[in-house]
Amino acid sequence: MPALNQCNLIGHLGRDPEVTYTPSGKAVCKFSIGISERKDHTEWVNVVAWEKLAEICGQYLKKGMPVFVSGRMTTRSWEKDGVKRYATEIVAYTMQMLGSKSEPVGQDDDGAPF
Repeated sequence: MPALNQCNLIGHLGRDPEVTYTPSGKAVCKFSIGISERKDHTEWVNVVAWEKLAEICGQYLKKGMPVFVSGRMTTRSWEKDGVKRYATEIVAYTMQMLGSKSEPVGQDDDGAPF
C-alpha cells in the first residue's frame, strides 16, 4: 500500500527563526508554529527548513507572523546524559507568509528553489 507523509499547517511563529549552517555550508532554519484550534489550547510544532528556503525563512519571518508551511513529518533521536531523546518536526518544502500579497516559496526534490 502506498504511503503519504505530507503536513500542511497554518499558524503563527512562536519565536524568531534561527538560521545556522552545517559544516559543509548548508543553511538550516528552525522555528516553531503555534496552531490554536480553540482559544484555550495551542499546539506547538517545530519546523526545519534547509538551504535556500532556510535563508528566506530566516530573512523574512518574524515572531508572531502568520505562515503556511507544507512539508513532511520526521522524528529524530539523540542521546544526552545517557538518556535517549526524541523530537518530531516538520521538514518544510514550501512556506508562504500570510496576511499580505505573497507567493509560495519552496524547493523541489533536488533542493532547488522554485
